[in-house]
Amino acid sequence: MNTSTSLAGVYGLTPEWDDTDRLIDGVRAAARGGMRVLQLRRKLVTPEQRRAQALALRDETLKLGVLFIINDDWRLALDVGADGVHLGRDDGDIAAARAAGPHLRIGATCYNELPRAQAALAAGADHLAFGAVFGSPTKPAAVHAPLSLFAQARALPGAAHVPLVAIGGITPDNAAQVTAAGADALAVISALFDSADIEATARRLHQAFSAQPVGSAGAVPAATTSAISPALPPIL
Repeated sequence: MNTSTSLAGVYGLTPEWDDTDRLIDGVRAAARGGMRVLQLRRKLVTPEQRRAQALALRDETLKLGVLFIINDDWRLALDVGADGVHLGRDDGDIAAARAAGPHLRIGATCYNELPRAQAALAAGADHLAFGAVFGSPTKPAAVHAPLSLFAQARALPGAAHVPLVAIGGITPDNAAQVTAAGADALAVISALFDSADIEATARRLHQAFSAQPVGSAGAVPAATTSAISPALPPIL
């Protein structure tokens, strides 16, 4: 488990790909382009299939120096040795996850609700996600979270150094707007993994951080064209 690297930068969410080899190839390409965080988000598979992919991705992300987050299931995150878990409205108790995994990075989906963000922090979350910041092909009915929400979230008690994650409809063409608003990480599914060139798309998303200082989680280093390995500089 990686407890030293900050959660910031390009944050990939896995597509619904059953082919694990294809998924790993995509993750490697995204990491070469600068992806720093990967979340396993599989909604349409059995628990056994999800666990098998989680184990494979845990091994690969350790090699790549990429933080590995499990969506929804903190028990699975502990089982496979993931770096963290991301919990939504119906995904369980943040306080229970924190008690079971004191060193887990726990993210909370806050939609467009500052009171929910404050409650999540009080329960033990250490990063907060807001969205959809733009129309999302993955969740077309998702609530809209205005970009002004990031400055408001940063001002919440206890949130000065908490990574803020933006999700929903983010592409290389609009990513700089989101980082300028104060997001520390850009969570992306289809714009990244459905692109014809995953590495190039990740690199363009990564460049959105070069124009703006990252909110408070630290600067995101420039991506490298070499194969990602432990030699890739960490996010500080």
